[in-house]
Amino acid sequence: MKSEPDVFSIEDLRRKDVAGWDGVRNYQARNNLRAMRKADLAFFYHSSVKPPAIAGMMEIVREAYPDTTTKEPGWLQVDVRFRKVFLKPLTLDEIKQIPALNKMVLLHNSRLSVQPISAGEWATLTGILEK
Repeated sequence: MKSEPDVFSIEDLRRKDVAGWDGVRNYQARNNLRAMRKADLAFFYHSSVKPPAIAGMMEIVREAYPDTTTKEPGWLQVDVRFRKVFLKPLTLDEIKQIPALNKMVLLHNSRLSVQPISAGEWATLTGILEK
């Protein structure tokens, strides 16, 4: 799940502990929110910065419900809880160098704000990030 850190960062989530992940206005990203289940884990990715990177981890604590930041029907949000900040963020350039991640959505549709990740990709990334 991607956010620009000057709008909402992993540190903002740490301070709040739980926050709504709102403002998603892309149908594919909305469908990815809809697929999330309580207790699922997600990476917090800082975008639109140099370098863009996976900065932390969060947990889904409330499944998709209507986004309260719009009057347009059909848009959804989830609630997330802070889990951790990684000591060393994993940059997009570093991710591109990992062969096991070459099919990752991030590398082929980088503008999508909420992206699915396979179990294998999750295992690879957590193995690197939690060292």
